[in-house]
Amino acid sequence: MISAQTAITKTRRDLALGAVLRWVMLVAAAIAIFAQPLLDGASFSAVAVLLAVGAVWLVLSFRSVRGSRMAADSSSLIAAGQYDLAEEHIAEALGSFSIFRTVKLTSLHHLAVLRHAQNRWQESAMLCRALLKQQAGAAGGGLDHSSRLILAESLIELGDLNGAYESLIRLYDQRLSLREALNLMAVQLDYLSRIGAWETMLASVMTKVQMAELLPTLQAARVQALLALAAKKTNRTDWLDWLRRRVELMADVQKLCTDRPMLWDVWRS
Repeated sequence: MISAQTAITKTRRDLALGAVLRWVMLVAAAIAIFAQPLLDGASFSAVAVLLAVGAVWLVLSFRSVRGSRMAADSSSLIAAGQYDLAEEHIAEALGSFSIFRTVKLTSLHHLAVLRHAQNRWQESAMLCRALLKQQAGAAGGGLDHSSRLILAESLIELGDLNGAYESLIRLYDQRLSLREALNLMAVQLDYLSRIGAWETMLASVMTKVQMAELLPTLQAARVQALLALAAKKTNRTDWLDWLRRRVELMADVQKLCTDRPMLWDVWRS
């Protein structure tokens, strides 16, 4: 099993080494191009140097592509619940050297996703924080957004509501994909339920119900159960009854309430 700290340390080392190699090859190519006229007639071949740099680049690029494919495979394995096999792929991707930053950061992100799926919240939060720190100042894109969402959900599970709020607030003014917007809504409702912001949860409730229908079944059921809880806390019995019936058709209430004990209040007489 991969230690989160070991994965972070190795990724940092590989990123530093990759940056050094890129600069060395760039400088070597520049010297070969600009020094040739100055050394005309000397035993110096710019073509040979450029070919050597190109060959090294191709070899390192090929190794990077292999690591990228292994990391990409792990995503589908996590979704299928094959965590052991996914861990093997991620370990191999992290263990192989890549000259490209994106490959290493994506592998680290997939490890964070795996730890999140395994409910290992502390490691998941640690990996996401390390990933976001590496991306600071760079264009994080979707990897940045999904890492913040995983970090926020992990911190909620760990009881760090202030940290979860800090992570969520950074996403409100970002351009999100549909999937990211749906996950943000689900995590936000979970956070709001922990602080008892029931009225805020019920704002635009029908829109939230419609958005929940686009989520995976268990996640959609949890979102609507949280809305039902907010309806009960605010004495809106019509919404409570309607949402409760919807949830009962979608998921096992026993499992749902075991994962979120506060939801027992929805089905309590």
